[in-house]
Amino acid sequence: MKICRTKAELRETVKGFRANTETIGLVPTMGYLHEGHMTLVRTAKAQTARVITTIFVNPTQFGDPSDLNAYPRDEARDFAMLEAEGVDVVFAPAVEEMYDPSAQTMVETEKLANMLMGALRPDHYKGVCTIVAKLFNIAQADKAFFGEKDYQQLLVIKTMVRDLDIPVEAIGVPTVREIDGLAMSSRNVRLSPEDRQAALILNKALAYGDYEVADGREAAELESDIRAFIAREPRATVQSVDVRDATSLEVPTGKVTAPVVILLAATFGDVLLIDQRVCDPS
Repeated sequence: MKICRTKAELRETVKGFRANTETIGLVPTMGYLHEGHMTLVRTAKAQTARVITTIFVNPTQFGDPSDLNAYPRDEARDFAMLEAEGVDVVFAPAVEEMYDPSAQTMVETEKLANMLMGALRPDHYKGVCTIVAKLFNIAQADKAFFGEKDYQQLLVIKTMVRDLDIPVEAIGVPTVREIDGLAMSSRNVRLSPEDRQAALILNKALAYGDYEVADGREAAELESDIRAFIAREPRATVQSVDVRDATSLEVPTGKVTAPVVILLAATFGDVLLIDQRVCDPS
């Protein structure tokens, strides 16, 4: 497994892959890897000849400096996990390598980036789009793989790819969960034992919402019902509960008759967790 620290190194490596007409899969991460990331890697390996994984804690998508500083990091552990999975290249640059001090260009999907989680975390998706666009330009991959857990992020990236004519296919991979149902996240390690147990309310709330969709509940009622369901857990502080059209993220009206996505965000202690599920009333 090759480790590249600079853009020039990665570009030179990619040039070699292209010379052999090999397809390239890209798995962007912020490190502190878990089974969810490994699922992305395995999906990429199944669909492309070469796999590049990036590890970069991107400062432009953090609004709170303390959240950035608290983000878990363990590069040696990450490298060992990726090598065991047969990843070809890891791109692990420094912040200074990715962001020139004089840089003044950012990328944003204006509508999608400022609704829902984007409204809670201003400029978050602008930071995501900017770093992902840079990684796409550097790696020149054929396919890129993202977890569906951050459903809005996936749609933001797909929209950016479409709008900017970026020649890469952005592929969503289903959320990977712990055996008890909690969505895997690098943030889970920051939960206290009590909050870790309390966080199970999110997956239970999604199951409850799925049942209500099948039962013919109206969208507005569904949101209030799920919010009340999560509020039964005293350690959970609900940040947002949204029921949106699964394709456009527009607000559905009346009875749910087409697939919707339920998007949840809640804090447990000082840890923000998100989760989602697409529910089809048919």
